[in-house]
Amino acid sequence: MRYSVLAIGLAGLFQSPKRQASENLEELLLLRRTDSYYFAAIDCMETESVTTPETAPTSGMRRFLPKIGSPAYHVMLTLVAILILGPLGGISAAFMNFSIGFFIGGQVLAGILGSTVTLPYGPEGKHGANYMQTMAASVAGLCGMGVLIQAMVWLGLPEPPIWKMVLYLVSIGMFGAGVGMLFTPLLVDRMQLTYPSGYAVANILRALTDKNLLKRSIAKLGGGMLVGYVGGCGSLKIPAVEATALSMGTIGAGMIVGARIAIPAFVVAITGWVLTPYLKSIGWLGPNETYRRIGFIISLGTILGAAMLDITLILVQAVKRYRQQTALPPPAEDWKRVNTLQLVLWVLFWGAAVIVVGNQVMGQPVFFLTIALGLSFLFVLVNGISQGISDWNPLSSAFVVTVLILVAVGLHDAQVGLFCAAIVFVSCNVGCDMQQDRSTGWRLGTNRVVQFRYQVIGVLMGAVLSVVLAKLFMNAYEVLKVDQFSNSHVPGAEKWQSAMTLKLVGVLRGITNAKPHVMKAMVIGIGIGLAIEIIRKSLKRTQGYIRFAQSSLAGRTTDFLIDAVLLPSPYASSFGGFVELPAVLWWTGGGVGASIFEGVQKKVGSGKKVGEGELPSDMSTMSLVGGGFIAGDSLAALSVGIYGLLKTMLSR
Repeated sequence: MRYSVLAIGLAGLFQSPKRQASENLEELLLLRRTDSYYFAAIDCMETESVTTPETAPTSGMRRFLPKIGSPAYHVMLTLVAILILGPLGGISAAFMNFSIGFFIGGQVLAGILGSTVTLPYGPEGKHGANYMQTMAASVAGLCGMGVLIQAMVWLGLPEPPIWKMVLYLVSIGMFGAGVGMLFTPLLVDRMQLTYPSGYAVANILRALTDKNLLKRSIAKLGGGMLVGYVGGCGSLKIPAVEATALSMGTIGAGMIVGARIAIPAFVVAITGWVLTPYLKSIGWLGPNETYRRIGFIISLGTILGAAMLDITLILVQAVKRYRQQTALPPPAEDWKRVNTLQLVLWVLFWGAAVIVVGNQVMGQPVFFLTIALGLSFLFVLVNGISQGISDWNPLSSAFVVTVLILVAVGLHDAQVGLFCAAIVFVSCNVGCDMQQDRSTGWRLGTNRVVQFRYQVIGVLMGAVLSVVLAKLFMNAYEVLKVDQFSNSHVPGAEKWQSAMTLKLVGVLRGITNAKPHVMKAMVIGIGIGLAIEIIRKSLKRTQGYIRFAQSSLAGRTTDFLIDAVLLPSPYASSFGGFVELPAVLWWTGGGVGASIFEGVQKKVGSGKKVGEGELPSDMSTMSLVGGGFIAGDSLAALSVGIYGLLKTMLSR
C-alpha cells in the first residue's frame, strides 16, 4: 500500500484492500469503563447481517451504479465529496469563523448527505459514505483556517502570493494527517475515546444505509435532528435564545458521553468561577475577563500532565510485552492494518517539506519552524484527547500556547509567530479530524488506508479553497479587513465578529510583553493533571477498592463521586476551562439528563434484546437523539451561514 505524494490518480489510488465484516477488539483499554456511560461500547458489527459486494443483489438503482471497490466507484465518491459536500461545508466553516469565531466540522453534515448517495448499496454503502465525509470534512476544516490570512491583514503583514500560501497549507496539512494517523492506535484503538461527533456520524451512516436499522432508529434520530435544527437556528438568529448560549451540538455531545464525563467539566468551571475574584486580584485576569482567559492554559496543562503518565505506562507495558513475547502477535484485521514504516516516512517527508517551504518559500527561521513542528506532535495528542472526550478541539488555545513558548525561546516578530504557530494550528485541525474520522471508521470497520487517501485529497482541495474563500470574503466585505482588535467599534462589525482572529492577533500583538504568569499556569496545570492521574490509577488498581466499588450501592456511588467530582479525569474535566460557563452548563445538562434516562430505562427493563427488534447496544436512544442534536445543529449552521451570505451579498 503506497502513500502517493504527487501522483494522485483516482483509479490507482483507491484500489481497495479486503474488508473484514466484523470487528474483534483485541487490545486492553487504557482507561477502563466503570459504568454504562463511560467510553462507548463499540463492537456490534456481529449483530448485523453481512452482505458482501460479491453476494449483494443487483436491483433498483444499484444496477446503474458502479461496483463497490471499483475505480469508477471511488471516482464517483470523490467527485461528490470534492465538488458538492466539501464546498458546502467549506463555505459554512469560513462564514462561521469570520462571522462568529468558531466553526462546526463538516463530518455530520457530509455523513447525512453522503449516505443518500450510497443508499442503493445497502449496509455496505456505509463505508462509501464514510469515505465521502472524510474527504468533505477535510475540505471544510481547512476552509476555516482562512482566519490566518485575516490575521495577517489585521497585523499589517505582507500577504504572500496565493500559490505560496497554498503550498504551505498543503505541506502542513499532509504532515498533520500523518501525525493524526500515528496517534490513532493510542487514542482510538487503545483508549477508545468516544469522539461524540464521530459516534454520531457512525450511527447516522449505519442507520441511513441499512433499511432495517433505519426503521428502528428513524424516530429517535430524526426527532433529535429536528429539535437540534430548530434549537440551532434559534441560537444563531434569535437574540433571546442566543443570550442563553444555547448549543444543541454541545447538549448532544454531553448526551453521548454521559454524566461521568460531563460533570467533571462543571466542577472545573464552577471552581474557576469561584476563583475568578482572586485571579483578578493577583493580575492573572483583567477586570472584565472570565476564568476561561487563563483556564484554558491550566486545562491544557492538566491534559498534558495526565498524558505524560499514560504514555509512560504504555511504553513500559510495551517493553514488558516485547520481553515476554514468545510468538508473533496475531495480525491486525485487514481494515485496521497500516504500514507503520511507510506512515513514519510520510510524516518525516512532509515534516521536512514544512521546514523547507517555511524557510525557502515563506522566509521563516528554521529554528522556530522546527520547534513548532515538534510542538505539533504534542498538541495533536492533547487536542485529540480533548476532542475525543468533549467534542471540543481547542485550536486557538494551541496557537496561543505555541506563540508563548516561542516567545520564551526568543521570538520577537509577529510575522514569524503567525507562520510558525500556524503549523500547530493547522496540524491540530487536520490531525484531530483524522482521529475523529478513524473513530467513525473503527465503529464501522472501514479500511483505514483508503480513508487516509480520501483525506489526503481533501487536504489538497481544502488548502486551495481556504485561500480562495478567505480572499473572496475579505474582498466582498471590507469590514473583514479592519483590525477590530485596535478598533472595537467598527461599523458593521456586529455581523462579522471574527472572535478567533481576535485571539490570534491578541497573542501576536503581545509578543513584546512578557507574561510569566501564563507559563506558571501551564506548569501548575501539568502538576495537577499528573498528581490526579497518579492518585486515580493507584486507587483504581487496588484490589480492595475494586471489590468495594463493585459489591454494593455505597461502593458504586463512591466510585461515581470520585470519577465525577472528587478526582475527575483531567481528560474529562479540561472542557470546563476551554469554554465559558454557559456552554459547560448545557454540556452537563445533556450528560446528566442522558444518564438519568438510561438508568431509569434499564431499571424498568423496557428495552428488548437486539434479536427481539431493539437496536444494537451502541445505538442507544440517547446516542441517537444526541447524535441527532449534533446533526441538526450542523444543518442549522449551514442554513444560517448560506442564508446570511446570500442576504449580505444581495443587500450590497
